[in-house]
Amino acid sequence: MTGGAGSDAGLKFMRLGLLALATGMLFGVIGGFQFLFPEFLRELLFTKTRPLHVSLVVAWIFLIAIGGIYYYLPRQCNLRLWSGRAASLHFWVYLATGLAILGCYLSGKFGGREYFEFPPVLSIPIFLMWFIFGCNYFLSLRQEREPWPVYYWMWGTGIIFFFITFAEAHLWLIPFFRDTMVRELMVQWKSYGALTGSWNMLVYGTALYVATGIGQDDAPARSKLAFGLYFLGLFNLMFGWAHHTYLVPSETWIRTFAYIVSMTELFIFGRIIWTWRSSVESWRKNQYCAAYRFLFAADIWVFANLALALVISVPAFNVFTHGTHITVAHAMGSTIGINTMILLASVFYVIREELPQEVHAKCSTPITLGFWIANLSLAVFFSALILAGIGKGLYDGPSFQEMMQTIRPFIMVFAVSGVSLMIGLWIVLWHAFRLLGRVQQAVEPTAAIAHRA
Repeated sequence: MTGGAGSDAGLKFMRLGLLALATGMLFGVIGGFQFLFPEFLRELLFTKTRPLHVSLVVAWIFLIAIGGIYYYLPRQCNLRLWSGRAASLHFWVYLATGLAILGCYLSGKFGGREYFEFPPVLSIPIFLMWFIFGCNYFLSLRQEREPWPVYYWMWGTGIIFFFITFAEAHLWLIPFFRDTMVRELMVQWKSYGALTGSWNMLVYGTALYVATGIGQDDAPARSKLAFGLYFLGLFNLMFGWAHHTYLVPSETWIRTFAYIVSMTELFIFGRIIWTWRSSVESWRKNQYCAAYRFLFAADIWVFANLALALVISVPAFNVFTHGTHITVAHAMGSTIGINTMILLASVFYVIREELPQEVHAKCSTPITLGFWIANLSLAVFFSALILAGIGKGLYDGPSFQEMMQTIRPFIMVFAVSGVSLMIGLWIVLWHAFRLLGRVQQAVEPTAAIAHRA
């Protein structure tokens, strides 16, 4: 393990990501109760809760993935970053931009679309810093003389396609797209579907990196199955968005084919992690208990989400489920159950590498408590959304209000389990944030020496 200029910036990204998730969950819980009680904080946050929640949770995914790349390349992969200063600049510009975005939301200044509801001018620093991030990544990898493991390809592909899809998501600024509703809607949903594919590349690459680190064996990241997952994920990134476009005219076979591809990607990813688990020796699982536990949880949620996705992809069922709370359950299962668990595994892998005794001592107490509270709450949360979606899909009455009263008990369970989910994750995030601070204190001096060298 080396020092590596830029690794300190990676840790800053990770700590910022932990704050983004903690805050994003708070707005998510507020939004859940506003759904039940419309007067709850109505004057303060009613129109602002959703963009605050969505933007912060999406930021969490990217911040931890970026932070991991900045940390792993110089600190563990022995690849000196092309520019440590650029990595530091990236962090500070992202922090300033993020605060500006939150300020716009809280003051009621909107102007974008869906995931990016902030004024479009704030996308400019994101574009510029992402370009610098990409240059830093690929110029750093020029030092690698061996064939790339699959996670290098995944990270690189995620970086490139985020830049493309983020640009595409702003095509509505051009009158040709904005002046035609169907055209604008089609481009929006296509770009957002592909954007999800780009962050999946970053997250799945991180999962495979952590898996090889825990097992001290990079065979899973060089296997034919891993590269099969990569190419399937690439295809899904480019074409899997089609099953998101139900609101615009398109052929049924296109949506069905896209669903099959995306579900196959989930299955292969789940199988890689499941197979990897059986190959890891027990003592290594105990050494990396927190990271291993979160990675294992992600695998369970892969199969749970896969089962739900296969059911709702059946056309006869999709007629009743699309646009209901079942779709939300699928999205939450992916975002919290899969992506969040993988990214927490990455965070605790970093902590275990730098503070082996500290994190091992904590593994059996508060982190474990938070882990179980979060996952059991997520199971209740997930089930309540499915039941609410079934109730909404089967309702055949004339009144929307009557339908909402019918499913209200499930929504109440969903909201309460959301609170306990937040508390469980807050316990985990607090200890992760504190321990990463200690890691940062240990890494910064060596990173500064590497930077001067």
